[in-house]
Amino acid sequence: MNYEDIKIGDKAAIEKTFTSEDVFTFSEVSADINPLHLDEEYAKNSLFGKRIVHGMLTASLISAVLGTKLPGENTLYLSQSLKFTHPVYIGDHCVAEVEVISKREDKKILTLKTTVTTNNGDTEVVVGEAIVKKM
Repeated sequence: MNYEDIKIGDKAAIEKTFTSEDVFTFSEVSADINPLHLDEEYAKNSLFGKRIVHGMLTASLISAVLGTKLPGENTLYLSQSLKFTHPVYIGDHCVAEVEVISKREDKKILTLKTTVTTNNGDTEVVVGEAIVKKM
């Protein structure tokens, strides 16, 4: 998609159901071995009562939308704010959506509202804002 074709209000999304294998793989790659994500017995005694998906794994869906859908390839991620508002559990189906909220024409920079939801969009689990440059 060309920068000129992108309009304020444009949206795109990607969906994923997180598996235990996803969590173990992310833990290995990221070196985040917090037992809250990996150990069912440990997690049973936590605030959440069971294992949860890493917040950054959940938020990585936003990057997938930006790099593959909107704005798509040749996008340079400049910044991202994130607020984690609810846990994501193994087996939760998540939808990451981005929405263009402003454009800076002189530098081809976009600001996007970023959201990840579960439970058919009923529960926001990650909210934030991304700034990207379309190359």
